Amino acid sequence: MDMHNPPHPGEIIKEICVEPLGLTVTKAAESLGVTRKTFSMLLNGKSGISPEMALRLSKVFGRTPEGWLRLQLQYDLWKAKQSVDLNNLERIAA
Repeated sequence: MDMHNPPHPGEIIKEICVEPLGLTVTKAAESLGVTRKTFSMLLNGKSGISPEMALRLSKVFGRTPEGWLRLQLQYDLWKAKQSVDLNNLERIAA
């Protein structure tokens, strides 16, 4: 089922991982083994969850790597649907 305007995964990480645990961006980044800048860009929606980051998030905060990647995929597909015009395309008959 399509989600209407899904949040960027960074918002979810902030709301369910960082804030409830009282973590600073610096402390969370250190726990993930990434730079503060890298993690800040993710939290602020400037970058997405890569497979490597999904593995790190899974290890540090729980949830499966596939679950983290699914959040990113849902967001990316929603964004693409907002900007890609498919009206002039037709299915090719086999």
